[in-house]
Amino acid sequence: MPVLGLIKEGKVPSDNRVALTPKQCKWLKEQHPDWDIIVEASPNRCYNDQEYSREGIEIVTDISKAQILLGIKEVPKTQLIAGKTYLFFSHTKKAQSYNQALFHKMMDLGITLIDYECLEHEDGQRLIGFGFFAGIVGAHNGIMAYGNRTKAFHLGRVKEVKDYRELIHTYFGLKLPPVKIVVTGSGRVAHGILEIMNLMDVQQVEPDEFDRHYAYPVYVHLKGRDLYSHKITKEYERNDFHAHPGNYDCLFKKYLTHAQILMNGIYWEPGIPPLFTQEDLLEDEFALTTIADITDDAHGSVPCNLGDAPSEDPVYGVNVNTFEKTVPYLPEGIDVMAVGNLPNELPRDASRFFGEQLIKYVLPDLVAGGNDIIKRATMLEKGVLNPRYDHLVDYAKH
Repeated sequence: MPVLGLIKEGKVPSDNRVALTPKQCKWLKEQHPDWDIIVEASPNRCYNDQEYSREGIEIVTDISKAQILLGIKEVPKTQLIAGKTYLFFSHTKKAQSYNQALFHKMMDLGITLIDYECLEHEDGQRLIGFGFFAGIVGAHNGIMAYGNRTKAFHLGRVKEVKDYRELIHTYFGLKLPPVKIVVTGSGRVAHGILEIMNLMDVQQVEPDEFDRHYAYPVYVHLKGRDLYSHKITKEYERNDFHAHPGNYDCLFKKYLTHAQILMNGIYWEPGIPPLFTQEDLLEDEFALTTIADITDDAHGSVPCNLGDAPSEDPVYGVNVNTFEKTVPYLPEGIDVMAVGNLPNELPRDASRFFGEQLIKYVLPDLVAGGNDIIKRATMLEKGVLNPRYDHLVDYAKH
C-alpha cells in the first residue's frame, strides 16, 4: 500500500502552510482506498492535528513508514530520511548557495527530490504553486506601505483577518488617492496582484496612456513584450529571451518618472536585465517611492531589494544615496516590501488552493509511477542529478 506523509515543517522561521488540508486528505483516501495518508504531529500548522484526526487521518510522531513525503519549505538536513521521495520547494534550481549543503545531503542519502517549482507544462508554464496568494498578500502590503508613507489612508495587515473572504470586506469604503501603479508579470503572482487592483477599484490604463494625468488611481500591466526588446531586431520572442537574455534591453525606465508604486511579479534569473539601475534611483525625476517586490529576488529585477524582510515587519527603507537599508518611510528613501513567504499570511486559503492543484496535476500520476511532467521536475533520482539540470553539475559537486 502506498503511504503518503505530510511532514512537520522544520525551517525557522516556521511556515504554517500545508500541502494537503484535512478534507483533501479524507477525499484522497475515499477516492483511493489502497492509499494511506499519515500526518506528522506539529504545533504550527494552520490546520491543527485535531482537524486531521476528525477526518480520520492518523497523526504520527514517526513519519518514516511513508514512501512519499510532502512538505512546503526546505527540509532541515537533520530531518531528512534516507531513500525517500520528497516534494517541497528546495530553492536550489538557481544554484542558491544557501541551500547547497542541503542538496548535497539529499544526494548522500539517496533521496528523490521532486521540486514543486519545477513542475511545468512543456512550454514552461508552472503547474503548481502559491503565486496567486503571494500576489494577493504582496499587493495588499504594497498599498499598505504607500498608505503608511503618505498618511493618505490606512490598511491593516492581512494576517489580522481570518481568511480571504474577510480580507475582501476590509476594502469596502477604501478610497485610494490618484496614485499610479505599475504591475509586472504574466503568471499567477501577477493574477493575484490584478485581483487586488480590481478589488480596490484601481483602473487599468494602456502603456501608451500611462503618462497622462488622472484624478483617480490607475495601474498599467506590463508583460514580457512590454518590458524587453531585442537590441538589434527591437522585437520580443519569449523563448529566445529566456535563452539569451543578454541580447535584450529593458524598457522599464520610461515608467520610472510617472509611477509611485511598483508591484513586481515578473520572473527573474541571473542574466536578465534589471528593471532599473542603482544610478536611476538618483535621478531627480525618479518617482517610485514604494516597491512590492513579490517575486523577491535579492539584487535581481529590483536592484534595491537588499534581501528578505521578516513577515512581522515586511517593509524596509533603502537610502537612495548610500544604498543602505534603513527604517521605512524616510523622505530620502524608497520603501521595499520583500518577503519570502507572503502566502503564509493567508495560510488556510493558500493551502487549500495549493492542495487542489497537487491533487489535480500530481499525486495520482506520482503514485502510479510518474509521467513526463513529474520526471522533468525530479531534480534528484535516488540521489543522482537529473541530466535535465546539468547546469547544476558544479553545484552538485562535493
